[in-house]
Amino acid sequence: MIATLQEFDVDLFLRIHRGLSNGFFDWLLPLMRNRFFWAPLYLFILIFCFKEYKKKGWYIIGLLLLTFALGDFVSSRFIKPTVARIRPCNDIALVDQIIHRVPCGAGYSFPSAHATNHFGIAVFLIIIFYSRWKPILPIGLAWAFLISFSQIYVGVHYPIDTFAGALLGTAIGLFTGRLFKKLQPVH
Repeated sequence: MIATLQEFDVDLFLRIHRGLSNGFFDWLLPLMRNRFFWAPLYLFILIFCFKEYKKKGWYIIGLLLLTFALGDFVSSRFIKPTVARIRPCNDIALVDQIIHRVPCGAGYSFPSAHATNHFGIAVFLIIIFYSRWKPILPIGLAWAFLISFSQIYVGVHYPIDTFAGALLGTAIGLFTGRLFKKLQPVH
């Protein structure tokens, strides 16, 4: 069963990583996973929360940071070292099939911390702002999906890594979003 799942994961990885290869994705998707590319969005969120919600904005930002910290801690410091799955770009069995679009990194692959963190942030923000701005649901999920998909395309994660990260991030975002609603409801 595990071997079949691993085979499926590698096959799907190669279909995305190599099969969807094109110049536009080669330009766009490395940007999508770059934290500096999203810095203006993060700055906007900070300013918006402080300006619109005043004191409650501090609570939103605090729990948003907690969401990120929990996601990063659980995925990178706890699960990755325990599972110790090699990244596809470091897997010697795939050495001839990897297209090096970004530096690979030495860390482990499962789960994707990018997927965990971005799904956590997206779900948290959806819970906080959905009643005020309905488009945040599809926009937030598409944003997190695009970043997660980019991880596969550039070759640093298998699909199951990003799927597991998305599930973990969703759970963390639900937890911190509900915690915020319980402690400090936004009207």
